[in-house]
Amino acid sequence: MTDYQTIELEFSDNGIATLWLNRPDKNNAFNAEMINELLQAIDAVEAEPGVRFMMLRGRGKHFSAGADLGWMRDCAALDYNANLNDARELAQVMASLAQLKLPTLAVVQGAAFGGALGLISCCDMAIGSVEATFCLSEVRIGLVPAVISPYVVQAMGSRAVRRFALTAERFHGERARELGLLAECYPAAELEDELAQWIDRLLQNGPQAMRATKVLLQEVKNGDMSPPLRRYTESAIARIRVTPEGQEGLSAFLEKRDPAWLPKSL
Repeated sequence: MTDYQTIELEFSDNGIATLWLNRPDKNNAFNAEMINELLQAIDAVEAEPGVRFMMLRGRGKHFSAGADLGWMRDCAALDYNANLNDARELAQVMASLAQLKLPTLAVVQGAAFGGALGLISCCDMAIGSVEATFCLSEVRIGLVPAVISPYVVQAMGSRAVRRFALTAERFHGERARELGLLAECYPAAELEDELAQWIDRLLQNGPQAMRATKVLLQEVKNGDMSPPLRRYTESAIARIRVTPEGQEGLSAFLEKRDPAWLPKSL
């Protein structure tokens, strides 16, 4: 087991991986060390065959304050090539999280500023508290939301991102849900109970079917139909039907019983 210093990675017996940002004294702001450890952890989750889905969370009061300002100050003293290397590492974190071949769920409390919106946007789903505060804050310190921008635009839409990236306005959970950044938001006191319901729903689904669905939707993208895409979707359903999991799911439904992958406690 890797001895992480800025994150925690937990694996539960029922197939849930939880990746915790773990610098609560720094509001889970990320620096070069955390970026490197996030890359290692995402690779570790990818390599674990028994994982059904992954949650991304932040220890303490806040999800993440974005980039650590001390680290950013140090980066400003470096030359262009050194800054380019740092940017590439952060971009790789976003790409690895977005392309992870299993479902991901971000759980947001407190503040989520700057690059934290990139992490949230790279997850397949996100829930948070009504009281959570979001901000694309980069322009306030003379920077730009560069490597996170494609993912945030996908999550919130171009017009909304133009507004919030250029004004650096803060917005809360309800607005984040309206914009699509969050799937749902709940009062802070109810967040953990609601999260338990999300976990139960995900655990009812075929693990390999969820992975295959994620790969399918990454290929479908915006749904623009073409002959190659039609062929791809035809082969995707044909492949999954003949897998052991596909056969078990269909049999369980027809026989009115629980499928083998369903945890006994559900």
